[in-house]
Amino acid sequence: MKTILELTHIQKYYGSEGTITKAINDISFCVQEGEFLSIMGASGSGKTTLLNCISTIDTVSAGHIYLDGTDVTEIRPKALARFRRENLGFIFQDFNLLDTLTISENIALTLAIRQTPAKEVEPRIADIAKRLNISDILDKYPYQVSGGQKQRCACARAIIHNPKLLLADEPTGALDSHSSQLFLSTIQSIHEQLHATILMVTHDPFTASYSNRILFLRDGEIFTELHRGSDSRDVFFQKILNVLTIMGGGKSHVCETDL
Repeated sequence: MKTILELTHIQKYYGSEGTITKAINDISFCVQEGEFLSIMGASGSGKTTLLNCISTIDTVSAGHIYLDGTDVTEIRPKALARFRRENLGFIFQDFNLLDTLTISENIALTLAIRQTPAKEVEPRIADIAKRLNISDILDKYPYQVSGGQKQRCACARAIIHNPKLLLADEPTGALDSHSSQLFLSTIQSIHEQLHATILMVTHDPFTASYSNRILFLRDGEIFTELHRGSDSRDVFFQKILNVLTIMGGGKSHVCETDL
């Protein structure tokens, strides 16, 4: 399979001499095209910092990040916005929808920024809305729909331009249990039907159980990783809980045979 994302020896420091904090300490990994990868870790483990570096919102202190062969760390600041716009899709915990725009108009923002020809906009919105089961709310405003519907709108906006990488930061954090399950079914269908490459940061093991692979971070380093393989989601969920228990107990290394 094609490698779409590659991180090599990423480091991120904050502060100055004498008060340096290592948020990320020598992390390397690859993501294959079409893979669904989750990153888990306690608060302060470095997972959000890592996501911010991948998304070019933050810069690395050392190391390289390659997205489809392009070294993100070498892109000039003035070109970063365009790079993000053309290659990345974002799903946020708080939706980031504009209440003054309809659901359809919120989705269309991505296409407008990319200067997509007007004749292509409505058909593409109709197609993605049908896939995400939000066709019946396109004319409504965000304050008129449920949290789960808002998140599906955010998903539609994030993937309508077919980004090379979809980044999700705690996407179920603002949802109740029912809306979370609806959203996770949606993101699973995005992955399976649209073959989207997804990198998701989450602290929730149930949410992470929908992914193919999980990287567990602790103190800015990769503690271990877990592959779902042919496991059912229930079995994978239990393995995730086992790893989190071991991490909480302070064990320094985890092998598949420990799970």
